[in-house]
Amino acid sequence: MKKLNELSRRNFLGQVSCAAIGYSTLYSSLINLKAFSAAAIANSTVAASDDYKALVCIFQGGGNDSFNMLMPRTTAEYNAYAQTRSNLAIPREDILAINAANQPGREFGVHPGMPAVQNLFDDGKMAFVSNVGTLLRPTDKDNYNDYSNLPLGLYSHSDQTQQWQTGISNARTAKGWGGKVADLINDMNTSEDISMNVSLSGTNVFQTGNQTVEYAIDAESGSVGIYGHGPTQPWDVFNRVRTTAIDSMLDHQYQDVFRQTYVDVIRRSRDAHIQFQAALEEVPEFQTQFSDNELSQSFKMTARTMAAREALGMRRQIFFMDYHGWDHHDELIGNQEEMLPVLATALSEFQAVMEELGLSECVTTFSISEFGRTLTSNGNGTDHAWGGNVMVMGGSVKGGNIFGDYPDLALDAPRLVSDGVVIPDLSADQYFAELALWFGVSPSDLDTIFPNLSEFYDTSSSELPIGFLNV
Repeated sequence: MKKLNELSRRNFLGQVSCAAIGYSTLYSSLINLKAFSAAAIANSTVAASDDYKALVCIFQGGGNDSFNMLMPRTTAEYNAYAQTRSNLAIPREDILAINAANQPGREFGVHPGMPAVQNLFDDGKMAFVSNVGTLLRPTDKDNYNDYSNLPLGLYSHSDQTQQWQTGISNARTAKGWGGKVADLINDMNTSEDISMNVSLSGTNVFQTGNQTVEYAIDAESGSVGIYGHGPTQPWDVFNRVRTTAIDSMLDHQYQDVFRQTYVDVIRRSRDAHIQFQAALEEVPEFQTQFSDNELSQSFKMTARTMAAREALGMRRQIFFMDYHGWDHHDELIGNQEEMLPVLATALSEFQAVMEELGLSECVTTFSISEFGRTLTSNGNGTDHAWGGNVMVMGGSVKGGNIFGDYPDLALDAPRLVSDGVVIPDLSADQYFAELALWFGVSPSDLDTIFPNLSEFYDTSSSELPIGFLNV
């Protein structure tokens, strides 16, 4: 009987360690392996600041057809749009008009499913950046057919997803620009166990730096700890025993340096989870109501995490969420009618809670997608293309404006090539660099993060790369 009991105990502990720790590795802060990394680079200028700032990246995975999100309403421009888009054009009378202060003589509007965005824009809380995309150097029709001018893997989901998340268009890399920004200024935060970068969508390239990876959380529960470990009820004998067993393993001192290092990281994961959840529990309920869908709930959890920033020791944070499903080769109109209202409403809810928390000036939310889509119809949808329109929201945004040169959408227009592919006028590097500057990155560090930026912007300039933010 004694041997059977010992065997059962060993099996039990083995199952706990393999299943529980394996789960944690995928879904908790175990992915933040700082124990194996060098210290973050100090940035004394930023570290001296005592303010709070956060960037919130919403990735429209799949390739957003953004010329049905932001559209021209001036008669001649709308007619060109309608002729090029054919059966995919939104009727002019259905487009929700917006008042773009910096576009005199031109009229624009947003998709009829986005009244929340219409209100945000007209209230000065949101701006659009038009015709932005991955670029190696300024490109037009004359040099479009020279492939040495084109980004690596243009029109490829995997390559363009990577390039929008890394800010590097001529090489494949697993280091994201959000991660590299965090490497530079991570010393602003006091937490040793919880990353500056928080993901609502699991592992991603954007938040992965040389010393930084994301702290993955869940929209519903927050931090996801080691399975079977945590507070238990008096009657919950099995989980109480399992928690005790896990703590015993994690508190044991191992002679083997590799085992000890691994256990140290797991212990920090456990402790980080406990700290994170305790901080969330102190956050009162918001007056702002959020819709009952995953995107809105992800924004709500983002807001809760920000509200707990002092308890977590955070003065800089970068959040990421992937609202995927925008690869609309078919049923474009119906899919956009369903998805764009969800996105617009979630953005409006998030901006409202930022104002409730007094954080509007401190938080900038921005959208990205791996590419725009063809202006021409493939029958019932659109195919992979290039330039597109993005949204930027927050109290530091020069809202009520459309930045960049919204292109002529006629098929023979200067920025259009085959099948209505729009050649970007603004580089994604410029877009990202301005966000990084607002966040606190020094101009002298921009070329390190965005090595191709000098093709579009002089970092010694007194002007911003695009001008959509108050920096």
